[in-house]
Amino acid sequence: MLEKPMGRRDAMKMAVAGVGMAGAALAGAGPAMAAGTAGHHSLIPAGAATLQELMAGLDQAPRRRNFRTVSMILADSRQWDEEALNLVLHYRGGPKQVWDNTVLKGPWLNLMRNAMNAQIWSFKHQDFLAVSATHGSAHLALYDDFIWSKYLTRFTRGKWTRNIWLQQPPESQGSPANFENPHGVFSPHDNSIQVLQRRGLVFMACHNEVWELTMAVHGKGINPDSLSHEQMAAEFTNHLIPGTVLTPGIVGTLPELARAGFGYVAG
Repeated sequence: MLEKPMGRRDAMKMAVAGVGMAGAALAGAGPAMAAGTAGHHSLIPAGAATLQELMAGLDQAPRRRNFRTVSMILADSRQWDEEALNLVLHYRGGPKQVWDNTVLKGPWLNLMRNAMNAQIWSFKHQDFLAVSATHGSAHLALYDDFIWSKYLTRFTRGKWTRNIWLQQPPESQGSPANFENPHGVFSPHDNSIQVLQRRGLVFMACHNEVWELTMAVHGKGINPDSLSHEQMAAEFTNHLIPGTVLTPGIVGTLPELARAGFGYVAG
């Protein structure tokens, strides 16, 4: 089991006070690593200072990704991304919206993009925060290509060979200044997890989904290293894509987000 990072209590006090670099208090915590996101949130509106502050804090908040085994129910906050989750729960900006996303092949990325566009340019809420409460088959989009190559290509019977939801299309390189460009970075041609992360959208992962997916993968005998279920669940957890916030379970985290003022949308 991982050691508890040093300075966590102080970091949470800073989060409540709205200090975006709260994660800096956790520097040197051996069992954790920085979140890391491609593009460093380069598509956040220039005037969204509160959202930028949150993203800076999330970039510094540790993620636990060196598990050897994980259990079915997480009973200790050291087993999920507590610091990052608390930064989101204590976000000072708004409005705040959480999307309950469960269907991999559904329009979930497109809908969240549309919501962000309307909030930012129509209603002028530059500090709008969208969160993807990801579980069900949509959770497959939160694993890196190592897991896809080792397990998920076979599990999906070759329908996909890599995480296509993570890829950034050519439109992602367009100028953000022209937000009305129908083929630009904010258009339906640019629905990508990484692009949405660059805009400040937070993808939350679900431990319960990790456990149940690996139970199914393990049950089908897709197990090249002969791992136990607990070991396989740890490996899947360790290979969540950068920037994700691991929760002990999305369904159980939704009430916490509701208490923090997030509006609920069924994805």
